[in-house]
Amino acid sequence: MSPLEMPSAGWITLAVVQALLMLLLAPLATGFTRVIRAKIHSRQGPGIFQDYRDIYKLMQRQSVAPSNAGFIFWITPWVLVITMLLIAMALPTVTQVSPFPISGDIITDIYLLAIFRFFFALSGIDSNSMFGGLGSSRELTLGILVEPMLILAIVVVALAMKTTDLGYISHAMENDSWHSPLAIILAGLVCAFALFIEMGKLPFDSAEAEQELQEGPVTEYSGAGLAMVKLGLGLKQLVVAQFFLAIFIPWGKAQTLGFGSLLGATVILFIKLCVVFFIAGIAENTMARFRFMSIHRALFPVFLVAVLALIFLIFGW
Repeated sequence: MSPLEMPSAGWITLAVVQALLMLLLAPLATGFTRVIRAKIHSRQGPGIFQDYRDIYKLMQRQSVAPSNAGFIFWITPWVLVITMLLIAMALPTVTQVSPFPISGDIITDIYLLAIFRFFFALSGIDSNSMFGGLGSSRELTLGILVEPMLILAIVVVALAMKTTDLGYISHAMENDSWHSPLAIILAGLVCAFALFIEMGKLPFDSAEAEQELQEGPVTEYSGAGLAMVKLGLGLKQLVVAQFFLAIFIPWGKAQTLGFGSLLGATVILFIKLCVVFFIAGIAENTMARFRFMSIHRALFPVFLVAVLALIFLIFGW
């Protein structure tokens, strides 16, 4: 399916169902992370469905905001959820092509991730909270450090596959021989590292830093607004994990839109996600948070690896 063609009703239905399922499963993913953290800390901890109960309770409560909070503060929860849903609709998670290619271009997806970060940071500033403003400055600084390496890694894959369409890249990675295998492997490692940071995991969660900044940009949110923000942040974790899987681990997808084929691909995807979140949970709970002023020292070598991947691609390695 060409990205310039309007998808059929069947593909649009699949895209909508796929996005809604991700939205529904986002609290389960974050709950799974909390269970892993509790087990590593040798404590009982919350149940895996606790985040569903938290969001339900918050939805029942009134949103309260500072009297001088602006328009951006109020629309940000919706922007966070909508941007992630647009990416979720386009990801070739269970099929070999993007079910909604209109937003299935990797450049479009990078912009949507940037919009998410921009509004998330701007909401903290717009709340006129000291903790929110400081968390927002950290979020933007982290974005400046992370996004170049993420973009460079994805550009390497796009150049190797000669397309920026996410569905075509996923299909080519699964079925075609790799033109520059070493470059793609290095790009995959860099992309995995960058998306781990995008998931807001320790030791790179300096923007929220509960012990220091009272959740940073989220500080002044409450009630239904806080529920939407938490839902958006959880959905982002699920989306970026599937973004990585769609590009670099594309095997096990449905060949047709038949129910049996889609069900089998969904089971395989669920297993992949469990493995990804388990590895991420182990990684974030075995490392201490970096000092904010020293994060660039950890990220600069990874950026050099991304540059090395581009050099390898140029020489065809």
